[in-house]
Amino acid sequence: MNIVIVGCGKVGMVITQQLSSEDHNITLVDEDSEAIAAVTNHYDAMGVVGNGVSYQTLVEAGISDCDLFIAVTDSDEKNLLACLIAGRAGKCKTIARVRNPIYSHEIEFLKREFNLAMVINPEDAAAMEISRVFLFPSAFKIDTFSGGRIELFHFHVTEGMPVCGQSLMALREDMLKGIIVCTIKRGNEVIIPKGNFSFAAEDNVSIAATRKDALAFFRKLGEVKGRVRNAMIVGGGTMSYYLAERLLRSGIDTTIVEMDYKRCEELSSKLPAARILHGDGTNRDLLDQEDISTFQGFAALTGLDEENILLSLYARKHSSAKVVTKIGRLNFGSVIDALNLDTIINPQKITADHIIKFARSMSADASDDVESLYKLENGKAEALEFKIKVESPVTGVKLRDLKLKKNALVCSIFRNGKNIIPTGQDELMVGDSVIVVVGGAHIANIREILE
Repeated sequence: MNIVIVGCGKVGMVITQQLSSEDHNITLVDEDSEAIAAVTNHYDAMGVVGNGVSYQTLVEAGISDCDLFIAVTDSDEKNLLACLIAGRAGKCKTIARVRNPIYSHEIEFLKREFNLAMVINPEDAAAMEISRVFLFPSAFKIDTFSGGRIELFHFHVTEGMPVCGQSLMALREDMLKGIIVCTIKRGNEVIIPKGNFSFAAEDNVSIAATRKDALAFFRKLGEVKGRVRNAMIVGGGTMSYYLAERLLRSGIDTTIVEMDYKRCEELSSKLPAARILHGDGTNRDLLDQEDISTFQGFAALTGLDEENILLSLYARKHSSAKVVTKIGRLNFGSVIDALNLDTIINPQKITADHIIKFARSMSADASDDVESLYKLENGKAEALEFKIKVESPVTGVKLRDLKLKKNALVCSIFRNGKNIIPTGQDELMVGDSVIVVVGGAHIANIREILE
């Protein structure tokens, strides 16, 4: 597929990294030649130096042959205008990054009037992920499928948990009732488990389940934690605004610490129910004065990764809060993993997942749709949800008789409003929403889970 990306900031770089690994032809557009060079020197992409809202620049970038156009500059208005021009100059689908909260209630209008295939808001998407773990803190990450009816819960296995040393087969009738284990990250290895697999301390595990069944599972683990009742957010940026808005709607007392006095006034006006503190969130005296130990949720969302990491480590040491850390650079993954930070949020990665899902849908035929897609364990595995539209080699055959790829697992079948944890006796049917996990491969339709 021919893809044009306008904007070579952090979001543009991550999107290019992910899409270039899937054999698309990518052209980047930016007015900053150094930004273009920084991306094209690392990834398989062409670069055009110029203004992304210039018709001539877009022609030079190949808009006439473009299939997908993505505008992710720092300006919402520039992104919308670029998509409008691209849509009229070519026959491409268009995606715009729109971050400003003033547009948050106008998304459907913008999509309709600008003929957008998708509107992406990285900060709001990240805020949604954080709010999920604050509402269900037993997991460090939660991915949603089927409109939230099925979820992928990620958790750490620790010494003393009743699953340690136990095989999936031994746990299936009791601990894992209504649950299917999808992936295990052990060291640098990602495993799609079979029945004889046994858990060990330090494993990172993902399970597919309804929230009710997941709650029962974590209760058996002895890891049930109620939703947080109060939360502190350090940093008063756009993501913090979206997060506070969500937390307040859920009845969670919310405190925001922000250094810029003018921004504090803005937040006080927009979020009258929140407690806004003017001060340096990295000041230990301030954190102690506010008694950080009394907070059940803590989110470090400043603009600096280093500050966020230090804040999170301090919060973990001096409180029992659910701690979330915003990290914009993930190229030091092994170092970050060693810090044991619990929940890590990267808005650029979340955005890339959404766009890759859309690109896969465009690449697939009409037999099934990619409803959801999540990259797992630094891209070593993927969880995808497909809506089966027509009969195919995967339908009407017992799962035990399907020749699945070695690292493919059918995790859930959602049919007629009910979640089915699949066994070898189950079959896939037209109309099903099916969640699959695949390791080490990219797939665009469900038939690709077969050998």
